Amino acid sequence: MNERWQKEKQAIKAVQVAFDVSAEAQRVIKQAALDSNLNPPDQIRKILGLPYNKKPLRPRLTVSLKAEDFTILAEKYGLDPDDQNAIREKVAEELLAYARKHED
Repeated sequence: MNERWQKEKQAIKAVQVAFDVSAEAQRVIKQAALDSNLNPPDQIRKILGLPYNKKPLRPRLTVSLKAEDFTILAEKYGLDPDDQNAIREKVAEELLAYARKHED
């Protein structure tokens, strides 16, 4: 079995665990993750003394978009609702503009 499939097999054995903690505790942990350039799960692993990825493989923001969301965004940007790549590009541009505007 090649190395990639071996890692996939190991990943399948992992169990995702959710923790109900206060909003303030979540904020502190998420901020620590941002400050350390880690994703929140890796920050939690670091806090717990478990092995973790030192850097996220693909640091990115995610959002789930439904078909109707693409329609709304297409109208907003003057694009074809079926051109999801163009819509994604416009969304990325808007997010970058937002970040620049709100930098400290």
